[in-house]
Amino acid sequence: MNRNLENTDDVLVKYLLGEATETEQANVEQWIAAGDENKRYYNHFKLIWDQSKLLAADSNVDENEAWDRFLQKVEKEERHEVSTQPAAQKIPLGKTNWLRAAAALIILLGCTAVYYFTAGTGSTITTQAGSTALATTLPDGSLVTLNRNSSITYPAKFSGSTRHVVLKGEAFFNVTPDKAHPFIIDADASSIKVVGTSFNVKSNDDKTEVVVETGIVEVAKKQFAIRVNPHQKAIVLKKEDRPVMENSTDVLYNYYRTKEFVCDHTPLYKLTDILSEAFDVHIVIASAALRDLPVSSTYHEQSLNAILENIRLLTGATVEKNGNEIIIK
Repeated sequence: MNRNLENTDDVLVKYLLGEATETEQANVEQWIAAGDENKRYYNHFKLIWDQSKLLAADSNVDENEAWDRFLQKVEKEERHEVSTQPAAQKIPLGKTNWLRAAAALIILLGCTAVYYFTAGTGSTITTQAGSTALATTLPDGSLVTLNRNSSITYPAKFSGSTRHVVLKGEAFFNVTPDKAHPFIIDADASSIKVVGTSFNVKSNDDKTEVVVETGIVEVAKKQFAIRVNPHQKAIVLKKEDRPVMENSTDVLYNYYRTKEFVCDHTPLYKLTDILSEAFDVHIVIASAALRDLPVSSTYHEQSLNAILENIRLLTGATVEKNGNEIIIK
């Protein structure tokens, strides 16, 4: 990458925050236009930034606290690092609101930065999401958003003919194109192979499901493989060897990235299945007539109670709560 833009990452943060000077704005835009590599770097940087704003919607992270933690981490690493480079200039905290925001961003992104500080050449990295979704970038620049309690394992540096990762749980991938080095995901007993595309992978004890947004994805189990196009999904059942393909008729799988549940003539049972997963409850539709009732509504950052109340108004159903179980009838 052409690093002729001085303090590239710092200036990009200011640019995205709208706090860059006119000269800095012009420099950034000239730098982006100077070459494909610069443009690609900026696009990945902005992807992380935009995704983190979505993930931070519910966060209570304090920027000053995040900045202090960030400084402590840097100072600790500097004590252990032998470097011939001159020491970085210290910047007063009070004059750099944008740096505090950047530090908060790093904290919100989770443990990824810490792994990169500590990973040695040839080592393996595991990034684990906790109780909230987590966005991270891989060594090739691919962006991965992990759903809560999910993890991805990958090498500190991709080498060889493929880019190989292991997923446990659910994640959305924006894979950097590289035809010479296919991107391969192991998810339970399934293998997912792509060159450059965006798609969601969800794996549990019973099945693995791959929903494709852009590009083409190859999903395989044992000797059987299928190619999945946009608006299609592959399902690999644990007890079956052959993957099957279906049309993808909704975007509910995106809820953990977008913080919203989008329904467009979506059967009620599909919405309640996702709500059960998202809110850690067990929703039962007791009336067969209600299961396939179409719902057309978008719930953006609403509580479960608010969503259930809207469902009640839309369907005329009764909603009963019994501990962690919710019955719609």
